[in-house]
Amino acid sequence: MRATRDGAVVIVLRMDTPGGLAESMRQIVAGMLASRIPVLVLVAPSGARAASAGTYILYAGHIAAMAPATHVGAATPVPVGGRTPLRPAAPGDAPGTAGSAPKPRAEEDAESAKILNDAVAYLRSLAQLRGRNAAWAEQAVRGAATLTATEAARQGVIDFVADDVPDLLAKADGREVRLGDRRLTLHLRGIAVRDYPPDARTRFLGIITNPTVAYLLLLAGLYGLVLEALHPGALLPGIGGGICLLVGMYALQLLPVNYAGLALMGLGLGLLAAEAINPTVGALGVGGLVAFAVGSVMLMDSAVPGYRVNLGVIAGIAVAAAASLAWIVWMVLRTRRTRQGVADPAMAADLGVLLEPVGATGDAWAMVRGERWQVRCATALPAGASVRVVRREGLLLWVEPA
Repeated sequence: MRATRDGAVVIVLRMDTPGGLAESMRQIVAGMLASRIPVLVLVAPSGARAASAGTYILYAGHIAAMAPATHVGAATPVPVGGRTPLRPAAPGDAPGTAGSAPKPRAEEDAESAKILNDAVAYLRSLAQLRGRNAAWAEQAVRGAATLTATEAARQGVIDFVADDVPDLLAKADGREVRLGDRRLTLHLRGIAVRDYPPDARTRFLGIITNPTVAYLLLLAGLYGLVLEALHPGALLPGIGGGICLLVGMYALQLLPVNYAGLALMGLGLGLLAAEAINPTVGALGVGGLVAFAVGSVMLMDSAVPGYRVNLGVIAGIAVAAAASLAWIVWMVLRTRRTRQGVADPAMAADLGVLLEPVGATGDAWAMVRGERWQVRCATALPAGASVRVVRREGLLLWVEPA
């Protein structure tokens, strides 16, 4: 660690997290347990939290403190698919027992019990190592229990409440901590504090793993690929969409994604694209819009603190999609009401624009009805002049100045 190489006396880990992957949390805890210098964990600033995996990290600290108006807990493990392993323990359940809930298969029941019991044993072992409240640790895992800073200090979950890092160092001064197989008394009064901010990679990962940002990246990727499919050779939508999609998928693997919601989003976007390619006066589009909106709401497991896509963003995108659908339907109905003309009389009196100059009784190219036509005119006209169709002879149009 950089702090160890720089000769630090202690490491202060300031934390505000809704949780994260169990594997990442265990790596952090393992590093703290193997540290040659004490690690002081502070949940700060006010309004911060040490939820889910953050609870384990707080328990692993040699000194655990929380700022006022912070909270800790809700440490029940949640699979990435978004299903809680077991029902949280209800009030009155015996300690060490999990609530019951219908399970689709005995194998899933056994696997869920193993995950939950492993998490309980892990957090209890950290509590016993640091001399903290092991009974509440089990409640935090089995029943998703939470505590405020004052309640946590009163119940022995943390050592004390500290306003900030200087207050933490002042209150930790003179305390004895266990560092491996020896005891160490902290002497922290008046020591210099050096900050180690996250590097660029960590900050970037922190941004893309925000549920709302990951959701927007996923949408940008899907829309980019759809635009590339509708306009082959545009390149930019396809390249940008592919990058956004891959980055969004990387972010989603770190979040508790509900795959039913993800499938509904994909179905919805597919139906909306089908409506744009083959209009059905709204039948496919309305179904796609409903599937997309429902899937967006379901995408993240809302039971996990902090892992929710902003509903305002979902509503804004749904409104934009609804407006686009209404425009497509309006254009389809308008086209169906337009008088259709065929054969030569239909082109008579049509207007066009010369793409190149034309000489008297000479031939040139003009844009008529959005198509390139070879035209012939009795008088010379410059490029860009407006012309009117007089008659058609095969693939040649006779025109005159408009």
